[in-house]
Amino acid sequence: MGIEGENLNGVLSANEFLTRANLMRAYDEQYDTPIYVGKKVVVVGGGNVAMDAVRTAKRLGAEAVIVYRRSEAELPARVEEVHHAKEEGIEFKMLTNPTKVLGDDKGWVVGLNCVKMELGEPDASGRRSPIEVADSDFQIDCDVVIMALGTSPNPLIAATTDSLETTRRGCIVATEDGQTSREGVFAGGDAVTGAATVILAMGAGRKAAKAIDNYLKTK
Repeated sequence: MGIEGENLNGVLSANEFLTRANLMRAYDEQYDTPIYVGKKVVVVGGGNVAMDAVRTAKRLGAEAVIVYRRSEAELPARVEEVHHAKEEGIEFKMLTNPTKVLGDDKGWVVGLNCVKMELGEPDASGRRSPIEVADSDFQIDCDVVIMALGTSPNPLIAATTDSLETTRRGCIVATEDGQTSREGVFAGGDAVTGAATVILAMGAGRKAAKAIDNYLKTK
């Protein structure tokens, strides 16, 4: 988020948290994968990954809360994900935006300073932008903050590959069959579309494979 305190111990990304918990099986005592869940977890974000992170934290024994700067109607997560999170006892703090992660003298998270938000007039796309409510600061006590704010592609590929066009979000520009701006280089999945689903990435891989086969046969 670019706010003060994000480098404190106890602040981590949803990707790291979920990778440790699931792929590296930190939930299983037979595995020696370190993970710090704490007693109260605040997950910042409102997408499907945020729901995964907050529900995983809850299952690992923490009190878990979602904070999101818009209202529930604007949550980008699937409706069923939100429904299931509520069924598991997840608390939702809507129209809430973090401004600072609070820490102790040893560098560990002790809370999250937030402000209340309200929705302004719709923009050109029809989406109402959140506006900060003056003098609405308040604090949420917690010992872990998980940022689930979306991801962008690793910039290394674009930075080291000449003539590879990217969007302003860092995604690789590609045609429907995966051909990039550099002849003979194909791309697909999240590196092209941004964060999406595994099945869409698999579909892009199949299309690109067919296009690569055709390219090799004809050129």
